[in-house]
Amino acid sequence: MSIEIDDVQSGALRPRPVPYEGKYILLRVDDRHAGRALLRRLLPVVSGGLPSVDRSQDAWVAVAFTYQGLKALGVPQESLDSFPRAFREGMAARAELIGDVGESAPARWEAPFGTGDVHIALSALSSDTAQLGRELERARVAYADTPGVQVIWQQDVRQLPTGRTTFGFRDGISHPNIEGVGLPGSNPQEAPIKAGEFILGYPDETGSLPPMPSPDVLGRNGTYAAVRKVHTNVAAWRRYLRANTSSAEEEALLAAKMVGRWPSGAPLTLAPEHDDPELAADPHRVNNFLYRENDDRGFRCPAGAHIRRTNPRDATIIGDARMHRLIRRGTTYGPPLPEGALEDDGADRGLVGVFLGAHLERQFEFIKAEWVNDGNFIGYPGEKDPVAGHHGGTGSVTIPEKPVRRRLQNLPSFVVTRGGEYCFLPGLRALRWLAELED
Repeated sequence: MSIEIDDVQSGALRPRPVPYEGKYILLRVDDRHAGRALLRRLLPVVSGGLPSVDRSQDAWVAVAFTYQGLKALGVPQESLDSFPRAFREGMAARAELIGDVGESAPARWEAPFGTGDVHIALSALSSDTAQLGRELERARVAYADTPGVQVIWQQDVRQLPTGRTTFGFRDGISHPNIEGVGLPGSNPQEAPIKAGEFILGYPDETGSLPPMPSPDVLGRNGTYAAVRKVHTNVAAWRRYLRANTSSAEEEALLAAKMVGRWPSGAPLTLAPEHDDPELAADPHRVNNFLYRENDDRGFRCPAGAHIRRTNPRDATIIGDARMHRLIRRGTTYGPPLPEGALEDDGADRGLVGVFLGAHLERQFEFIKAEWVNDGNFIGYPGEKDPVAGHHGGTGSVTIPEKPVRRRLQNLPSFVVTRGGEYCFLPGLRALRWLAELED
């Protein structure tokens, strides 16, 4: 089936550029007529289709809406009711299900997340600073000239000079192979995944069309995005590694075992003993692996490691990993913790993550509930993702070793959710339909 790729927002399917910088902006709509006027001004700014071959022109602005945002625009109730339950309820209402509890609970989130005031989310990303600035200015003019629409939150993101996250690991390596889209996946061994897993209006891995909001013009070529701001406890991460090892080499290996990759991005499955920057720098090799043939029992990359939990590939698990594939776009905010520091300096640092797919419940929510915050699917009941799971000082992680496996105890939570929203990214025709709504 042919994909109407030019109607899909560019921000939906493309991998994050490298290097990158960008901005996320949240807006509140106080008047539905003003909200529609804003969309009419934004339409020339929002692009569709595949990346430009000219990197200096490759910047995009994407626009998405929460359920409350669609309501604020005056979308008919019949259409609102046709959206899936998870989207209608919102992320804050489903926090316990996805593991946002304790210090990550919505009551502790950064305003305005989870309040119902977030209506429109704008994102802009580019590998070229000047082009990003031009696109952001075009977007700024659109909302600044629209009384009745208020900017209520902004967050700058950029790749750190190291090219790594605040935890010190390269990110953004894996991207799914989506059938019919025209962008190659990052793993040459991954069979193409049906487009309906990521874009509404096309068959998914079940052979059926995903449920789609009505009317057809609103739903077709859209997708859902779970947007999250996550603070990283880098000092706690370093202290835990130091306390459970006896040398710098052991520390580096334990960190890699918990993540599933070395800091350079080289996967443990292909480089089990030491980091391999040359392998990591080769785009044809860095993601070219499966688990069942190379490492079924997890002696190289533990079954509970972060990257193996969030994308088990062909590993032996309960369920079908292809039914839970996501497009993940992680971006870094805040300064790095100084090298070697073991105490927190009070700075806010972490990740703004965007997780895209056509099925909120069986993609993002399933991964968070079953793969990140539960270990039953890999035979480790009671264990959670060592990096992204909620531990609260009582977590554990199993490291398979010969002759006896190692089990680490008393893991703290290394990440804390600062806020999140479920959003809908419409196709370009749907954006025009929303802009032209009438009372």
